[in-house]
Amino acid sequence: MPEYIASATAHGARSGHVRSDNGRIDLDLAVPEEFGGPGGATNPEELFAAGYAACFQGALSVAGYKREIDTSASEVTARVHLTPPDMNLSVELEVMIPGVDQETAQKLTESAHRVCPYSRATKDNIDVMLTARAG
Repeated sequence: MPEYIASATAHGARSGHVRSDNGRIDLDLAVPEEFGGPGGATNPEELFAAGYAACFQGALSVAGYKREIDTSASEVTARVHLTPPDMNLSVELEVMIPGVDQETAQKLTESAHRVCPYSRATKDNIDVMLTARAG
């Protein structure tokens, strides 16, 4: 399998614009109102949350496949916290898997966390809290 490279360029930092090299992402950025900015546009933390949630759900699919459990109806919510004054990041991942019991949901979530590229990249760098729910 060939390597995949995603590329995006930002101008104007948190009050600027970001565009992927293929044009699929082409977004204005704004400092959130919570930090005294105008809001009204996305920010790096929202983009990180979206990417992490999608990536984690993909890892959950792999974990389910290995156990012959269909996780296609699962939902993953990522909440990215940016906490002043040090501007530290942390993440809450809430995973809901319908059709399984709580123990299975927990095991699948933990397994996905071990293989998810975002989870591996953030390991020992930021706090990631997992919450698994059976559906």
